[in-house]
Amino acid sequence: MGRGMLLLKTSTRPHPGFFYLELICNVWFTVELLIRFLLCPNMHKFVRQPVHIIDFIATISFYIDWFLDSTLTGPNRDTVEFFNIIGILRLFKLTQHSSGLKILIQTFKASAQELLLLVFFVLLGIVIFAALVYYAERVEHNPDNQFESIPVGLWWAIITMCTIGFGDMVPKTYLGMLVGSVCALMGVLTIALPVPVIVSNFAMFYSHAQARSKLPKKRRRVLQPHELKPAIGRSTTAALLNTITNRNSSQTHNAPSPVLGPLVTNSLLRSGSYSTTDDTLGNNASGAKSPTNMDKLL
Repeated sequence: MGRGMLLLKTSTRPHPGFFYLELICNVWFTVELLIRFLLCPNMHKFVRQPVHIIDFIATISFYIDWFLDSTLTGPNRDTVEFFNIIGILRLFKLTQHSSGLKILIQTFKASAQELLLLVFFVLLGIVIFAALVYYAERVEHNPDNQFESIPVGLWWAIITMCTIGFGDMVPKTYLGMLVGSVCALMGVLTIALPVPVIVSNFAMFYSHAQARSKLPKKRRRVLQPHELKPAIGRSTTAALLNTITNRNSSQTHNAPSPVLGPLVTNSLLRSGSYSTTDDTLGNNASGAKSPTNMDKLL
């Protein structure tokens, strides 16, 4: 009869090479964080950004872990390993370099209402079906009843609504099976309802990102809606003045005065007593004579 070997290992330590590698990386991250903090234009805005807060916590956790590891021994050292988990938060910095993660975050922000509505309906269904399966399993004789309380049924309800089905808890009665079938169908319908809205938002942000990636690096400033109308009005006015001046000069066969023409144009542009609508431009372009202030003045 062979003898079994039992190995108890309460704690482990990594290879020393990994520690020195982590030390070098964290020293680099510390210097980078200090330089970015000292050279930023607005320090108050810098310290309030979530990415910088995560970077600071992940960096300072290494030194806290190092200090506590050298001072604590035995079972107390297990609590120190919690600080190593904080270093995983540094993965959020990838959002600064990955356009896909930025698109995903923007999609979640744009679909916040749909996601909250989804969570509300899922929670409502979980509570309802957990109560139903609890009472359904108690109606008939069931010695192997696994649903001892409604909170225990909450776990089964969320797993069933998400169509995962671990199989650790299953109804044994016919009424409980009926409740489980309805729970699975309602879960599919509830989760599938807001998905098209989220997909459409993702497609919109993705197409926008693809269009921006094809633009040159030196992009022109995008005009705001309140800046677009005055810009169009000025260009329309200039085109209207050129059209009327050319028409009158062709009728009289006389060139406009080099002094009076610019003065009249500048005075009209400053006064704004003319009509720059699309209807006026269309009438002038088609040859229709409308009694505007410009015609009266010329």
